[in-house]
Amino acid sequence: MRQLFVAGNWKMHGDKASIKTLVTGLNAQADSVGNVSVAVCPPAVYLDYTKNCLVASNIAVGGQNIAEEPVSGAFTGETSAAMLKDLDCEYVILGHSERRAIYGETDAEIARKVKTALGMGLTPILCVGETLEERESGQLETVISTQLNAVIDEVGIAAFANVVIAYEPVWAIGTGKTASSGQAQEVHAFIRGQLAAKDSAVAEKVIIQYGGSVKPGNAAELFSQPDIDGGLIGGASLNADDFIAICRAAGEQ
Repeated sequence: MRQLFVAGNWKMHGDKASIKTLVTGLNAQADSVGNVSVAVCPPAVYLDYTKNCLVASNIAVGGQNIAEEPVSGAFTGETSAAMLKDLDCEYVILGHSERRAIYGETDAEIARKVKTALGMGLTPILCVGETLEERESGQLETVISTQLNAVIDEVGIAAFANVVIAYEPVWAIGTGKTASSGQAQEVHAFIRGQLAAKDSAVAEKVIIQYGGSVKPGNAAELFSQPDIDGGLIGGASLNADDFIAICRAAGEQ
C-alpha cells in the first residue's frame, strides 16, 4: 500500500509576512492530516525562513528547481542540490511544465537534474504531462512516454524507487479546469504501466501525484482512484485551510 503524498508548490509567491501567516496556519493544523506525507516547496530565497518557521515535524520542505551541475561553481543565479541538502530539504520539483514551457528546459536537461538530485540524496518530484493541443491530437501517451523514458535512460528504472512522479495536465494548471477523476486515473495507470513494463516491483511502489487545480472540493474523489497517490498542489497550497483540507482528504483514503 502506497502512502499518499501531498506537496505544495508555492511557485514565485510569498514574502516573509505572508509566509509567516501561512506556516503558522500549517503548524496549527498539521496534526489533523492523518497518515499522509506532506511537503511544501517555497521559492529558494525563502527556504531557510520557511524551515525556521515550521514547527510541525510532519511537514517536509523541498525546492522548486536545481542546477544540472552537481557541484558548486561559477554558475551565477543557480541553486545547487548540495545547497538544498544543506538547508535540510528532502524534495525538489523537476520538469514542471512552467520550467519546460517558459524556460525551455528539455527532457534531457530534466533527466540530468533528476540524476543530480538523486546523487545528492534528494527525492525528485518529476513532473510529466501534456498540453491541451497534444491531448486533442492524440499525442498524450507519446508525450508522456518520451518524458519518462528520457529519465529512465539517464538514471535507470531501479532509481525510480526514489522518485515521485507528478502527472500535471498542462491545460489544467492554474486554469480552474481539472481532469475528471476518470481522466486522471487513466493517465496515472498508463504511467504506472510504462514503468511496469521495465520493472513491475518498482512501478507498484512509485508514488504518482496528480497536479492540476486540485482543491478541497475535488481532492477526495481524485485521491480515491487506485493509481492517484496524492497531489502536487499549486494555488490552493498558498492558503493553509485549503491545503490542510486537501491533505486531510489524502489522509482519509
